[in-house]
Amino acid sequence: MRLVLLGPPGAGKGTQAAILSEKLGVPHISTGDLFRANIGEGTPLGVEAKSYIDAGKLVPTDVTARMVEDRLNQDDAKDGFLLDGFPRTVEQAEILTGLLAKHGQKLDGVLNFVVDEDVVVERMLARGRADDNEETIRTRLGVYRDETAPLIQHYGDDIISIDAVGDVDDINQRAMEALGK
Repeated sequence: MRLVLLGPPGAGKGTQAAILSEKLGVPHISTGDLFRANIGEGTPLGVEAKSYIDAGKLVPTDVTARMVEDRLNQDDAKDGFLLDGFPRTVEQAEILTGLLAKHGQKLDGVLNFVVDEDVVVERMLARGRADDNEETIRTRLGVYRDETAPLIQHYGDDIISIDAVGDVDDINQRAMEALGK
């Protein structure tokens, strides 16, 4: 199963990805983890990404896409994956479609974890991270909304919306049922 996970920060994507990854037997591929791994290992892509990060800039789409492509070409991802953090834009979605097409593959669906912004703010404030204050959280949610609304339209009928409010197990059950599992 090849899935993209969408949802605002604090929607529980990471939590659900870990459970879904185990149940579906496919790797959870997070772009944040990819950046950390490539930078930590000093790969050429990691060195390139680090130069942007150190300069306070966003890592360009082509660098991120090459990291994702490298990861999707690893043996454990040949039969499926859960992608979290990529694509973030329609341009990246089109790149992903092209990467998969090179191997005769396509996405099986796009799980969109839906949660009210006020619930997200409560969840993120409860985590107690130093950089999580209400203003910062709401700014991040605005950026997510601006970037993701076009993705939801782009994927159209492939979107599988999951109510991401409630108990972790209940949310996972909704996701599994939506996937026909």
